[in-house]
Amino acid sequence: MKKFWKWKNKTLKNEEGTEIQERVLVLNGTIADESWYGDEITPGMFKDELMQGTGNITVWINSPGGDCIAASQIYTMLMEYKGDVTVKIDGLAASAASVIAMAGGKILMSPTAVMMIHNPFTMAVGEAKEFKTVIQMLDEIKESIINAYELKTSMARDKISKLMDNETWLNANKAVELGFADEIMYERNEDRNEEADSAFMFATKTAEVALCNKIKQAEKIIDSNPEPKGLPVSLFEKRLKLLEH
Repeated sequence: MKKFWKWKNKTLKNEEGTEIQERVLVLNGTIADESWYGDEITPGMFKDELMQGTGNITVWINSPGGDCIAASQIYTMLMEYKGDVTVKIDGLAASAASVIAMAGGKILMSPTAVMMIHNPFTMAVGEAKEFKTVIQMLDEIKESIINAYELKTSMARDKISKLMDNETWLNANKAVELGFADEIMYERNEDRNEEADSAFMFATKTAEVALCNKIKQAEKIIDSNPEPKGLPVSLFEKRLKLLEH
């Protein structure tokens, strides 16, 4: 069966020169409650392999997310694990994968990695009563996800909730600043400065609203400024020009 995770063992030496075993887990794929196509990360298979060894674990994550309940199970397994768990994000830790990342006693991000958090979502069919039930379920799942983020970041729950509402993308600097990560990989202490602390955060929905407002404003200006005679300019070109400012 094809899997998007792989275990590796490394022999390291501690400060006293004693050899120690470190387990390395590469998690690279979609997180699912069950394997339909043989290419998802499932909690059942994950637990079997997790408990086959001992020692500290380094978890490398590059995942777009997936099933939030499966992610909750994997998060809990890693939190319960007896050894130290270090999470390293080398590409993407989005959605449910960001929840798994919170299980790291230490979370490190590659300087080129990103993390994304958002509200849980699902699909439903049925009458109004069933939709009300789904809404309540999603609200409770959101609160459970906030629990993991709050435990790691110590950020106020309402602030975390707003970040999730806006589908927020965090680069490594911003993730460290907000407490979603502890360190940036390969970074030296002298590399840190005040400019790095003003790191970039992109909120998808906020950007969409801002763009829509700007387009509406541009259309009002276009409507109030008819096209001059002798200067044929398309409405699209005028919109582009107005949006540049």
